[in-house]
Amino acid sequence: MENQRFFLYIALAFLLYIIWLTWQQEQAPAPVAQQDSIQQQNDEIDTGIVDENNYENSDDLPDTLDASQTNNVATNIANEFAIQNKSEKVHVRTDVLDVIIDTRGGDIRQIDLPTYPVSLQKKDQAFRLMFSENNTYIAQSGLRHDKINGQAVSGVAPTHHEIYRAEQTEYLLNDGSDELEVKLLWSGKNGITVEKVFTFYRNSFVFDVKHRVINQGNTSWVGRQYQQLRHSPISEERSWLRLPTYTGTAYFDGAYHKHKFSDVEDEPINMQVDGGWVAVLQHYFVSAWIPEKEEQNRFYSKVVKAAGEDQLLIGMLSNAQTVEPNTSAEFNRRLYAGPKIQGEMKEIAKGLDLSVDYGMFSIISKPLFWLLQWFHKLVGNWGLAIILVTVVVKLIFYKLSETSYKSMARMRKLQPRIKALQERFADDKQKLGQATWELYRKEKVNPAKGCLPILIQMPVFLALYWVLIESVELRQAPFMLWIHDLSLRDPIFVLPFLMGISMFVQFKLNPAPPDPMQAKIFAMMPIMMTIFMAFFPAGLVLYWLVNNILSIIQQYVITKRIEKEAF
Repeated sequence: MENQRFFLYIALAFLLYIIWLTWQQEQAPAPVAQQDSIQQQNDEIDTGIVDENNYENSDDLPDTLDASQTNNVATNIANEFAIQNKSEKVHVRTDVLDVIIDTRGGDIRQIDLPTYPVSLQKKDQAFRLMFSENNTYIAQSGLRHDKINGQAVSGVAPTHHEIYRAEQTEYLLNDGSDELEVKLLWSGKNGITVEKVFTFYRNSFVFDVKHRVINQGNTSWVGRQYQQLRHSPISEERSWLRLPTYTGTAYFDGAYHKHKFSDVEDEPINMQVDGGWVAVLQHYFVSAWIPEKEEQNRFYSKVVKAAGEDQLLIGMLSNAQTVEPNTSAEFNRRLYAGPKIQGEMKEIAKGLDLSVDYGMFSIISKPLFWLLQWFHKLVGNWGLAIILVTVVVKLIFYKLSETSYKSMARMRKLQPRIKALQERFADDKQKLGQATWELYRKEKVNPAKGCLPILIQMPVFLALYWVLIESVELRQAPFMLWIHDLSLRDPIFVLPFLMGISMFVQFKLNPAPPDPMQAKIFAMMPIMMTIFMAFFPAGLVLYWLVNNILSIIQQYVITKRIEKEAF
């Protein structure tokens, strides 16, 4: 009996855990930055000047090897800022990206994703990944110039503070074209000219960013390129009111690392890395700067003061490159800005697919997702794919479940004899327990085996939960009839109700617990689980319902067979 109570307590602990997860998902407010981005969906594109408060502190430049250089250049930029020309916006549209580029530094100040609506209720509003109004989430890049004769000189390399000239302000990827090139031009001192070229591709969330340095002067030019992602702070507090998905920075240096916003100031990144990438992650989406393969860069993160707040930077700074007089050289980078599509990201950069983080259940979640994708390609419907995955999981654990159901069927058959023992030893709990266990031993029945089905389902259940809330492929994925989004709860609660009925039928097939308190708890579990499941993703409830139906069929057949056997 003690073993049975032990497994009961495990089941109850599991219920408490899913209650916690449910409240996290249902009650959590969206991050401030994401809320603001959604509110701005209907805003007209701003073609005015940039808010200069975003550049009030030139410490947002990456530090070079010589701190004095940084300080001198920062001072020169501050002095020259007032006489710069006003910037303008360049609007670029492809089939999957809607981008605003600022001629000040060539900053990516806004990215909308037309193929990913904000919600099913707002299909005409593209999800806004990057933004610069009210809150800041932008991508910056530029060049840093090394010393000339031991002195730092400004105006010889365009940082993201400098103004470029644009050939035009509207670009559209036309039908029949697979590439779209956007060129910005900057002219500096000592015969240095820089072309900043953005190359966009059809059906691609990754685009190239190239700095081409043309040296028409009399001296060698030595400099580095840098790229960084800039974000307003987001609270890292963990509570039962917070959606349990990671929002923050991350990087890959041969291994995947999360770098929480709260850690940027206390433990900033400062390391040399071959290849890799730096990124900002959020639910379903990611932006990442990606260098050339095996190229060495210094990864860094820092906190800077801008627009009246402490903004966070994560970026990379290349090694120095020399451009001799009357020659040119190129600095190349790629920016991925879009959904966390695992297959595509895996091809773009090593380890980028790890940004889809299933946590401690990754060892189960990844095979489940692979199987889901395979079935989806076969049947073309994510709901049907979940049903087929449930069947496969059930088949894998068929023999183990069979052993469990046989044990429960034998216990059910023993109920009259157990009831007789209860009446016989009504006043002596110790003798009742001894006599009951002796009966179990004699009839070769193990009560603990009856708890195996739910214990087996727990890790699969939680792994599938993370697949449903982390995999963008299942975002807004329809099933049939009233289920239009498997990643959200059933809008009319039919699936949870059916799941509750199936759970009730399943418990009726189980032997009644000898402890009256346990019997009451088990009787309440279908109702409790129905209420909890009402707030879970419909895809998860579909999995549990199908699993219960298959279990009922298997258990019913086994129970009837055991009842015909003689002890």
